[in-house]
Amino acid sequence: MTNAKVGKPAASQKSRTASKEVRRQQLIDATIESIAKHGVSGTTMTTVTGFAGLSMGLVNFHFKNKETLFEETLRFLAEEHRDQWKKSYARADLTPQAKLLAIVDAHYHARINNRKKIAVWFAFYGEAASRARYRAIMEEIDPERWDISVDLIRKIISDGAYHSVEAECIADTLEGLYDGFWLNILMYPAKFSRQTAKSRIRAYLAATFPRHFETSHPEAEKEAK
Repeated sequence: MTNAKVGKPAASQKSRTASKEVRRQQLIDATIESIAKHGVSGTTMTTVTGFAGLSMGLVNFHFKNKETLFEETLRFLAEEHRDQWKKSYARADLTPQAKLLAIVDAHYHARINNRKKIAVWFAFYGEAASRARYRAIMEEIDPERWDISVDLIRKIISDGAYHSVEAECIADTLEGLYDGFWLNILMYPAKFSRQTAKSRIRAYLAATFPRHFETSHPEAEKEAK
């Protein structure tokens, strides 16, 4: 009897905690839906609760105001993105070039790279009032990926004895390609796909490091699952 009574509150507490996490994620998902449809300025607590099917009281319980909700939504997207590329490149048996391609492909994973989430990224970037928060959150995450990419590129340069190539410049170019191709996918979905983006980046890497990368046609690439 005593053990049962001791164990019961712990299970109950775990249930309540899980419920809070589920509700919080529902509100973040609803914010993504709302911003993708209405933009940052057109998204309100009312539009969020409408998409979430939850009460205003629950929003206020989890997020003290709209700015906090927006910040946590952006942070969720940034951390989801970071978790994806870190998981993709982390295998110890991969060569430096395979690790770099894993980071490339993670940018175009279907879970990360879909029109709703891309729309939200660019909505935050384009909204003057949100730009400072965008930069602050991304400055916590982007340098880590850039540093890892530079290290991998240096190994490729050393292994292939490539001359007149700077790792930092290649990493900067890759970051620009990621953002530019995300915008192409958002603006021209019928003409530019995730597969096209991956193929174009492979072509760039093959031209820069021909002994380490091969150019491939978009249709020949496997879609990220």
